Amino acid sequence: MLNRAAVLARAILGASTLRLFRLRHKSAMVGHMTNRAAQSRAALAQAHEFVTARIPLKPRLGLVLGSGLGPLAANLEGAQSLTYGQIPAMPKPSVPGHAGRLTIGGLGGVATACLEGRVHLYEGYEPEEVVFGVRLLADLGCEVVMLTNAAGATTQALEPGALMLVADHINLTGRNPLVGWAQPAEFIDLSDAYDPELRRIAVMASAETAIELREGIYAGLTGPSYETKAEVGYIARTGADAVGMSTVLEAIALRERRVRVIALSCITNRAAGVEGAVLDHAHVQRVARQAADRMQALIVEWARRTFGAIPSADSN
Repeated sequence: MLNRAAVLARAILGASTLRLFRLRHKSAMVGHMTNRAAQSRAALAQAHEFVTARIPLKPRLGLVLGSGLGPLAANLEGAQSLTYGQIPAMPKPSVPGHAGRLTIGGLGGVATACLEGRVHLYEGYEPEEVVFGVRLLADLGCEVVMLTNAAGATTQALEPGALMLVADHINLTGRNPLVGWAQPAEFIDLSDAYDPELRRIAVMASAETAIELREGIYAGLTGPSYETKAEVGYIARTGADAVGMSTVLEAIALRERRVRVIALSCITNRAAGVEGAVLDHAHVQRVARQAADRMQALIVEWARRTFGAIPSADSN
């Protein structure tokens, strides 16, 4: 039999070995994240070089077009497009309603870059891949980015087809694109993630165009399954008015780059447990397409007012 001293010695040795294993594992994880960030930065530089060599127009405004909203890009003046497959390292969406094109042209006289579709965590992409597109918009020169999405209402107050101006978000994905992005980590203030002045201008544009616009809070989840009734009830109690599977990681990444952010949700359905709920992606796309003309008119008026008041960075 082992004496007490031997048992104690083995316990100490075991604890030391476990601590060493944990330290090595942590070091390996940090190294892995740092390497991924370095690879993503290099890929972004390559993508930027590729795009600017083919489309010389420098955009000031970026638009990310969610499910069913891609046709907005067809109305850009003097538009030039590249598919995501042409752009080095650009993640490609696999979901219907996300065309996978970068289109650059004029929107109401404002040089604009449109991402026609995005990729999502639920497609198996990592956070740095999900935000690759918006980081590219920042690199291309976009001072302001408008994120659009299709979302489900957690309340009967928002009907399908309604447009919601995102006042704030709740990140329920459990992921953050800034993890491992910088060493040491940079702590980004998200108090006003969705720019108050840009939102104020959107409200004015809504009044000018007579297009109804509600303000609300957006909850971002991972997907791809729709939420349960209990989850929707919980999300509503947290203060969220709408729920979706995008936008929040993009907003975080853009604010780290000091890009001003605004977001519009097209309410395409009521979420599970809310009276009148329809949980079907084809329905989501159909309602989004029906709302596209109103959203475009609102965005054009908003852009005209916004960039009429903001001098070009090149003119300073």
